[in-house]
Amino acid sequence: MKKNIFRIITVLLAWNFSSCSDSGKQEKIIRDTLGSGILQRASEQLNETPVTVTSFIAERSAGGIHDFFSEGDYWWPDPDNPEGPYIQRDGETNPDNFVAHRHAMIRFSMIVGNLTSAYLLTKDLKYAEAALRHIRAWFISEETKMNPNLLYAQAIQGIATGRGIGIIDTIHLIEVVRSLLRMQEAGILPEADRLGTKKWFSDYLEWISTHPYGIKEMNAANNHGTCWAMQAAVFAEYTGNREITAYCTDRFKNVFLAEHMAEDGSFPREINRTKPYGYSLFNLDAMAVLCHILSTPEQNLWNYTTPDGKSMQKGIEFLYPSVTDKSKWPGKRDVMYWDEWPVAQPFLLFGAIHLHRGEYLDTWARLEHFPAVDEVLRNLPVRNPAIWLL
Repeated sequence: MKKNIFRIITVLLAWNFSSCSDSGKQEKIIRDTLGSGILQRASEQLNETPVTVTSFIAERSAGGIHDFFSEGDYWWPDPDNPEGPYIQRDGETNPDNFVAHRHAMIRFSMIVGNLTSAYLLTKDLKYAEAALRHIRAWFISEETKMNPNLLYAQAIQGIATGRGIGIIDTIHLIEVVRSLLRMQEAGILPEADRLGTKKWFSDYLEWISTHPYGIKEMNAANNHGTCWAMQAAVFAEYTGNREITAYCTDRFKNVFLAEHMAEDGSFPREINRTKPYGYSLFNLDAMAVLCHILSTPEQNLWNYTTPDGKSMQKGIEFLYPSVTDKSKWPGKRDVMYWDEWPVAQPFLLFGAIHLHRGEYLDTWARLEHFPAVDEVLRNLPVRNPAIWLL
């Protein structure tokens, strides 16, 4: 599978260099080279039953059965007061916290992204129809859908029923929306599904833009703020919200680059955390997705540089040596999951294509494309190249 991915992205990279527009030739090469791994998984997923938030009862949630619920990862029972409020152990994940809704959303994202990729490769409607079965369950069916808010995400027992930082949990919906966009562009998205999903994401985008939780996350000065913008940009593209699109472009240039990035390309607010390496990878991935989504022929964010020299290329150049050789990482080791990183980071893929850097592609091709560790999965929102590049 890695060889197949490498071959097709190499072709895409070559097309990018030459500005080739022969879509028929492109489609044939993609089908011939990338298909086997995607289609094998898609055949296994065709009959999978949708699993939504209503499939799990969150007994500690202050919300209802249709409300997404999760608990803060780094919060633990107080050994001196076991029945009292939880206490924080930053960077150390509590394995007993409720994560069933998050796992269900990641599963949903992976299934829909892969089935849509299979449709793009084969044009066989059975894959799109299977993906839509899951999409309807999450966003349209009155019995199983999720409410379009995150009032009860990243709760802390005894302290908070929900927090703004919980909005980061829905990064896994960006590949679902990307799949909806691909189906819409292909003319195979039924009208009822188009209207229903756009209503859901319009409502959710409004919530994360106006609710105090959303406003706080929007203004977060670390990866949470970047991930807010990444989600908002994808949802705005689908719903046609040009105001949000323009806002995210401005945030990218004048906040994420100008204020959050240091002159050497690092992100100090990530480096100062307990998992500086993993957070730095995660933040740069989100930045790369933003660049990929928001760049236009008139305004290519990949080539944008602040007056003091900060740019996406500078950010990748800072991290890239420690991706190829982790002993070159200049910061502290992460307190947990040090050995599990890096994987096939999206910034390497998008950076290779947009910055024309073949070495990024070589490195991306060699890394793990299908991680199984929960910590890695929850911080890797882009897993299906086909729905982003075709």
